[in-house]
Amino acid sequence: MAKISIINRNIKRQKLVCKYAEKRTNLLQTLKNVSLSEEERSAALAKLQKLPRDSSPVRLRNRCSLTGRPRGTYSKFGLGRNKLRDIAMSGKIPGMIKASW
Repeated sequence: MAKISIINRNIKRQKLVCKYAEKRTNLLQTLKNVSLSEEERSAALAKLQKLPRDSSPVRLRNRCSLTGRPRGTYSKFGLGRNKLRDIAMSGKIPGMIKASW
């Protein structure tokens, strides 16, 4: 089980990413537009750098929704590998069976 503070920090980052997503995409499009002047592009870069660090989607971490485990998380289910196995073995995920060969 991950510490509650780490889980809450990731939730806070998710909210910031959602809040600044549109602004960030507009600034990035301005930066990639080569038809604009160098001053306009540098101003867009300065505005982008003034945004909070945690508003970048790169800083998000996929975590298990039950335990908060940061690694071994299946994004399709939002669960860690251990919990996914437990739930699948109890038959709560339709269509998922234990492999045997």
